[in-house]
Amino acid sequence: MTARTLPVIDRDNEAFWTWGREGKLAIHRCGTCEYFVHPPVPFCPRCESRDVAPQAVSGRGRIVTFTVNHKAWVPDLPAPYVLALVAIEEQDDVRIPCNIVGCDAEAVDFGMEVEVTFEAVEDLWVPLFRPVRT
Repeated sequence: MTARTLPVIDRDNEAFWTWGREGKLAIHRCGTCEYFVHPPVPFCPRCESRDVAPQAVSGRGRIVTFTVNHKAWVPDLPAPYVLALVAIEEQDDVRIPCNIVGCDAEAVDFGMEVEVTFEAVEDLWVPLFRPVRT
């Protein structure tokens, strides 16, 4: 198990950090205008509705930007490792900061299609992304 700094869980972000147990990536969505909202907050920034709730998305996306870290800034996190912003397939402006796993750091590229996978850490499920398997 990799040592990770874990978030403080509240009612807004709980689904994002726990639905991975069932293999689901949860992103808040507005029930009024259907806009996806991330990070999760209790209102829609587009229409100001308070009718937002978590919804499972496909778990697929593409790498918008990334960096390869060659220093282990977190104990027990093996270097090199990739930090990326992944745009979800459902809405390009939803960007998830994450690690890219399942491939060599040198193989990661802009626009790479990826899919979610989860790492269990204590009672949370950290979303990570890996290249789409073809």
